[in-house]
Amino acid sequence: MILETPRLTLRPFLDRDAEDVYAYAKDPRVGPAAGWPPHTSVENSLEIIRTVFAAPTVFALVDQESGKVIGSAGFVGRHHTELPGPDEELGYALSPEFWGRGLMTEAAWELIRWGFEELGLCTIWCNHYEGNERSRRVIEKCGFHHQFSQEETVELMGERRLTHYYALSRKDWAARQAVKQ
Repeated sequence: MILETPRLTLRPFLDRDAEDVYAYAKDPRVGPAAGWPPHTSVENSLEIIRTVFAAPTVFALVDQESGKVIGSAGFVGRHHTELPGPDEELGYALSPEFWGRGLMTEAAWELIRWGFEELGLCTIWCNHYEGNERSRRVIEKCGFHHQFSQEETVELMGERRLTHYYALSRKDWAARQAVKQ
């Protein structure tokens, strides 16, 4: 499965992407904000590609201009019962070199469209940890509505954090699409 946006190609990860992944995932501004430790080596990034990023709903974000993998985004396999299903949770990470350009919002919009139109989802969830303002802005730009906040253990970081959960229904997404046209 390959998805396209004006500036990005979203495609499955390949082993050869390990160096590009390591280039952004080693940066301490990326992983800890999303709940995972910085990558320690190209081999560590390759292991993540072969395990976490091997899910069929997780995509490499490829910058069309440079051809480099600059991030990851996709559905992470977490489900919630508070709103109608089927549902999925959207997660993402982006190289700091590409922050502030609207690329993650662009990728998220395409994944949301794909989730509702192709996967038949009724609800898409997204969350951010307290203090992750960049992620909060992406979530809000995409039209998600705050549902609840709770303190929880972030296993990979070995700490507790306040997590804010948001949801977008297919109905609300369709209404936003109609306004755009």
